Amino acid sequence: MQIRTFALSAAIAQVATLVAADASAYWKSFTSQVDPKNITVPSIEQTASIDPAQECVYYNPETSLFTFKASEWPSIWEVATTNGMNETTEFLNLYNSIDWTKAPNITVRTLDGDGNLDTTGYDSTKDPDCWWSATTCTTPKISDVNEDISRCPEPETWGLTYDDGPNCSHNAFYDYLQEKKLKASMFYIGSNVVDWPYGAMRGVLDGHHIASHTWSHPQMTTKTNQEVLAEFYYTQKAIKLATGLTPRYWRPPYGDVDDRVRWIASQLGLTAVIWNLDTDDWSAGVTTTVEAVEQSYADFITMGTNGTFANSGNIVLTHEINNETMSLAVENLPKIISAYKQVIDVATCYNISYPYFEDFEWTNVLNGTKSNASGSATISGSDASASNVATPAAKVNASTSGAMSLIPNLVMASVFIAALLL
Repeated sequence: MQIRTFALSAAIAQVATLVAADASAYWKSFTSQVDPKNITVPSIEQTASIDPAQECVYYNPETSLFTFKASEWPSIWEVATTNGMNETTEFLNLYNSIDWTKAPNITVRTLDGDGNLDTTGYDSTKDPDCWWSATTCTTPKISDVNEDISRCPEPETWGLTYDDGPNCSHNAFYDYLQEKKLKASMFYIGSNVVDWPYGAMRGVLDGHHIASHTWSHPQMTTKTNQEVLAEFYYTQKAIKLATGLTPRYWRPPYGDVDDRVRWIASQLGLTAVIWNLDTDDWSAGVTTTVEAVEQSYADFITMGTNGTFANSGNIVLTHEINNETMSLAVENLPKIISAYKQVIDVATCYNISYPYFEDFEWTNVLNGTKSNASGSATISGSDASASNVATPAAKVNASTSGAMSLIPNLVMASVFIAALLL
């Protein structure tokens, strides 16, 4: 993949001052020329070819959709405070709208000499910070953050997710998913969205659930509060400009998240999606053999029929990084479909009605894999209210505190509590 230090910006100037009043309204300051209910991906060699070499030749998007202005963006694949982004009025308005005195007092993590997270001295038994990298904790120890999603609640369900897109050589892979009527949760990296915006557009066009995977794919607990906020913010902005949609969900790179990072994410209305099965597909031919990854797939496929997921489902970590990972997916998906009752995205398996801040209603249904329906999402004309993003049965904690405490969320929570008392 070619990485260019370009920046993606809307043709219409952004009105960033809206962010100052309330962090929860930050997404309303974003503008986009793309209408997510009427996306047409421009037909050029890179979007039509299935030759990776041809697909990965950098292209200049149509100016009617995007223009480039490097001064408005962090450097590609560098921490999101680079290029002075933490000093812009736009970012400072957002940063200052958050009451940082309420942030949990959790230290910024460090790396050891080998570049791995240093867990020395951390009490993994008590796990006071719900640090996933140390304990795989997904239930926060503080009350005012969104709980992680880590498995599909429906039995015998394969939660289909792909990280690290959009990828410049993904046409054949997306064609395959479309042919099989499969919808996945696609966790997009902000830098990749800026480099390959047409790929992000296709993700929405094909009906996939688009979510955030940070700007530069760092271990988030090693970043300062400002850096964490910037990683979220500029990824949200990039996805919005490329697709017209702003995600409510994100995935921490390497799964590295603790309650400090969760708290910052919650200020932006973001909920983490982890996993309970990891194929390690990214390592095939790099740090492990292709055969080892194929065995992981085989083991997970067997779990679909041996009762492992008789009471609940999984969410599986896979990637669209390169042709190796995508080829492994294509090789194994028919067997996955045969072994599981349904193979679906996270928004569908959690009955999430509004996976974006915009009023984009998710209408994919459970058991979609076994039906002839391709699944779809619809948009009504107005901006989304801050309504609950999931049905009570999904058991997603959609309530938030501070800047994200909004009236519609409280109404939905009250209905849920009343139902429990009946």
